[in-house]
Amino acid sequence: MPVDNRPTILWIGDAVKHNPAVFKRLESQFEIIRPEAELRQRPAFLEALRSKTWGEFDAILRPFWVTGGEMGRWDTELVPLLPKSCKIFASAGAGYDWADVDVLAEHGILYCNGAQASSEAVADMAIFHILSVFRNLTWSHLAARSGDAREWLDAHANATMTAHNPRDHILGIIGLGNIGFTVAQKAFAGFGMKIHYYDVARKPRQQEEAVNATFVDSLESLLGMSDCVLLATPFGGSKVIDAERLAMFKQGSRFVNIARGTLVDEDALVQALKNGNLFAAGLDVFENEPAIHAELLGMRNVTLTCHNAGGAIETNYAFEKLAMENVEALLLTGKALTPVNAHLIRD
Repeated sequence: MPVDNRPTILWIGDAVKHNPAVFKRLESQFEIIRPEAELRQRPAFLEALRSKTWGEFDAILRPFWVTGGEMGRWDTELVPLLPKSCKIFASAGAGYDWADVDVLAEHGILYCNGAQASSEAVADMAIFHILSVFRNLTWSHLAARSGDAREWLDAHANATMTAHNPRDHILGIIGLGNIGFTVAQKAFAGFGMKIHYYDVARKPRQQEEAVNATFVDSLESLLGMSDCVLLATPFGGSKVIDAERLAMFKQGSRFVNIARGTLVDEDALVQALKNGNLFAAGLDVFENEPAIHAELLGMRNVTLTCHNAGGAIETNYAFEKLAMENVEALLLTGKALTPVNAHLIRD
């Protein structure tokens, strides 16, 4: 329970690891409560909220994306139990598929994520996957690791026959937010790719000009013209890439997903790869993590990584720092740094 009249933060997950100076500043300004591990399990967490175990706290802070999620989804069962005093939920992580930000907004709670903190790392991983699907790198990698001279010679001689340089190919980006734009910068400046994008709203001209980007006003048109489609949009509750949309892809094109696996119908994706409508895919995220579709595992034209796109130590430092600073900014100035659902909150 709070011991003074300072604003109170409910801190869920691990203690501070990387930014002690920021934490010390936070600790000097706010009362910080860290629930015991057993109280973070969903039944116990819900009961603690009902019984007001932690009082009328003002903010929720989750500084690490791998801990602090024990209570499960923040939904219509959980969110209404939060005290009316709660103004902000600041979390690490680039997405928010585990939190219903619209429900939080209905209760006047601002949600802030850490997408800005992970943009560099995720964009680098996207470039790796883009290069892999153009250059048949998984085929070459698996053959080299096999220890089989025949496989090595096969890849050495034949992988090059369908490999291409990314230069002058169209990279179609679904979602030109922080991550999508950072990928565009790297793909344009580093590989000479042509940047096309689709988003719910067109970006400012200055931003487009920085990467020579072309706005496409329909997702279907983008899919049909792109040599490689990059999915870089948050999960909004439904599939973006399904069988119908995959049929709209340019024949023999490539697909890279560094967003969320739940945005893609993996059965349909496997079928598109098998029938040749898609030439290759690069996937960092999966529909049923940590399980990966069995047929994807055996495909040498599919590059797989373990949801590690944002997994650089610099990201962990920045996630933690940004989560703390979002809470600090909102509670002290009334304005958070990276709000996600501000447009949904009614005064």
